Amino acid sequence: MLVWSVANQKGGVGKTTTCVGLAGWMSLKGMKVLLIDTDPHASLTNYFDYDSDAQEHTLFDVFLNTGLSREELLASALDTKYENIRIIPGSIALSTLDRTLGSMQGVGHILGNALKKLENDFDAVLIDCPPVLGVLMVNALAASSRIVVPTQTEFLALKGLERMMKTFEILHSTVEEPFNYIIVPTMYDRRTNASIESLQTIRRQYGDKVWKHYIPVDTKFRDSSSQHVPPALLIPDSRGSRAYSFLLDNLLESEGVKS
Repeated sequence: MLVWSVANQKGGVGKTTTCVGLAGWMSLKGMKVLLIDTDPHASLTNYFDYDSDAQEHTLFDVFLNTGLSREELLASALDTKYENIRIIPGSIALSTLDRTLGSMQGVGHILGNALKKLENDFDAVLIDCPPVLGVLMVNALAASSRIVVPTQTEFLALKGLERMMKTFEILHSTVEEPFNYIIVPTMYDRRTNASIESLQTIRRQYGDKVWKHYIPVDTKFRDSSSQHVPPALLIPDSRGSRAYSFLLDNLLESEGVKS
């Protein structure tokens, strides 16, 4: 089972769009996908037309009760309208976890331990991370075999990327192997000098850690979001959706998975 986190310590760079973009194409390939919304704002949950405040079980329960069985974990994974895609919803209660669990031993591996119980139920897990370093992001990173770092191609986003790289350095001592990450330039607009120069800066600073292509600006993403449909299932031929298809193929190839 593939476990990928989508993370950046800046909001508005395309984390949720990237999760949905990849999940849609995975589902079309026949892959069973579990989405996990670790952001207290629950944007990913809302994308799939669920009210995060109205759910009986959310990701908060997974952290609060670390002894949940496989069956109980599966029960917390909501079906979506789309074949092969399920989601464990986020909730505002997640914002209390740093205070509640901060000093508990093994707190950084709660999510990873839970996912081990589901490794035969899904082909891939995509984790949408909050934009702050805390219990939730640490759990997501520790559970993942790969981290996708969406980075908007504008200069303010470069600071968030720098913080993310420092986070990898800080947490390096807590994991057995270095984090396997790829930086994905997003919202690229080739018509603007700011976007062109930002992309050049990202490639110059981070070299082969940057995906060789980019996700372009695409207003069709807004249509997908407003209709609660993954782009691959609503507008597969749009330039942004095609870019996520190409990104997925590249990621699967690097994992040794036939696409």
